[in-house]
Amino acid sequence: MSPDLRARARGIRLLVLDVDGVLTNGRVYYGAGGDELKAFHIRDGLGLKMLRATGVEVAIVTGRTSRAVELRAENLGIPHVFQGVSDKLVTFEQLLKRLTLTADAAGAMGDDLPDLPVLRRCGLAACVPEAPALVRSHSHYVAERSGGAGAVRELCELLMAAQGTLEVGMQEYLK
Repeated sequence: MSPDLRARARGIRLLVLDVDGVLTNGRVYYGAGGDELKAFHIRDGLGLKMLRATGVEVAIVTGRTSRAVELRAENLGIPHVFQGVSDKLVTFEQLLKRLTLTADAAGAMGDDLPDLPVLRRCGLAACVPEAPALVRSHSHYVAERSGGAGAVRELCELLMAAQGTLEVGMQEYLK
């Protein structure tokens, strides 16, 4: 990890995530009854739980609306969920104000152009490797793992490593 990335990661107190293409592989499936189905990676979920246990807030800000996202957020204990958002930057700024944080204290992970305003404003911008070149060029960190395949877990562990909480978080599983 570069010194700049480590310094940025050390100060993160809020992680903002997109859903489709970040927490999922970006594909949307529809059941016969019209229900929207999404597949979430279980390791991303554990990474988010571990990160939240260190005191870092987690938020979901997505342009689409899905009951599956509500259920996943409830399952993971993510209290800040914003769906159907057309202007993610406005929601991001409102969330910062509500949590009394500066933009430098927030990290974000996205995968496409609608995520760029937040990525350009936050203290640590991350994206998945499938993101368009423009998004990758505005990111401080490009995950090795794909969206929906552990990219979020990778970012959670990077944040915890920089903040010195990764080893403590792993101890529970080494008993």
